[in-house]
Amino acid sequence: MRACRGHRVVGGPLLWFARDLAVLHERRLVGRGGSIDTDPVVILEIERRRTELVMAVDDWVTRSVPQHRLGATLHTETVGSVIDRLAESSVRAHHALMTLDAHDEMLHGAWHHLAELADAYDDLVRDIVAGRRRLPEW
Repeated sequence: MRACRGHRVVGGPLLWFARDLAVLHERRLVGRGGSIDTDPVVILEIERRRTELVMAVDDWVTRSVPQHRLGATLHTETVGSVIDRLAESSVRAHHALMTLDAHDEMLHGAWHHLAELADAYDDLVRDIVAGRRRLPEW
């Protein structure tokens, strides 16, 4: 989550990919400087770059994380798509924090959604490493 907010974190490529995905979601959802770019060419480029980053995450996971195929339950999406959703949710939650009243239910809902996604990601990583989950091969 810190990487999605642009904080310097020690880690590896997944953190850089998460930050890049968050920047793209920010451009798409809230804009830079407060204005969302609605140019279809720009939107298409953002989506193309997101797809590339998700594929880069999945490629890194495939090369770096051993997959247990026997007895492991198949997860429904790739790690790249999960990180993409985390990045989007992070942007939405932080934007809500900056623009909505502290008592607004949308603000609380955005942060609750982000917390659930973060917990689910942590569970997924633990299950993959322990051999209880395997990832789809796209």
